[in-house]
Amino acid sequence: MTNATDSGPGPSNGIEGPTAQPVKAPTPLSAPAPSAPSPATSAGGVGGGTINETVIYEGGPALGDLIGNLLFGLTIIGIPFAVAAIVRALWVRYRITSRRITVNGGWLGRDRTQVVYSQIREVRSVPRGFGSWGDMVLVLDDGSRLEMRAMPRFRELEASIEELHRSSAKPSKGQGSRPSAGFTPLERTSA
Repeated sequence: MTNATDSGPGPSNGIEGPTAQPVKAPTPLSAPAPSAPSPATSAGGVGGGTINETVIYEGGPALGDLIGNLLFGLTIIGIPFAVAAIVRALWVRYRITSRRITVNGGWLGRDRTQVVYSQIREVRSVPRGFGSWGDMVLVLDDGSRLEMRAMPRFRELEASIEELHRSSAKPSKGQGSRPSAGFTPLERTSA
């Protein structure tokens, strides 16, 4: 007896029903996102040229932070700080380009946070390790904060971020009001 479900392509194994069908390849909508950012097309439309990003810094936290916290970890009080420094050294990666700031972190480095320079309201930094490295906090327009701990060359990177922030803010000032950065409820009308 033949069934409508096993009339499709592929070998039949004598089982009637939907299990006799070959496995289909996943659709493009269910494909995983690429791990590295692909070049963006220009805002002019589809098929435009790519926008090049210049990498300013790419790497992990400062090595001095790890060494200092490991030495401090020899005491009982310093053990949590040493563990945190080891986790940062293993799984946190920073990438600062001419278009955005990307921080990969979290458990096994699976969380990714990207910020474009137009979203930054303020850049704050604190020197650590006798000025060899520092912590940087980016305050965003919506009030959230992105912390970047143990940044090597933090003064140079802070100056680059502020310069890129100023250059990205200039074109948006002449375009009028900023779009709302949140949920705007719709007004209900009675019928």
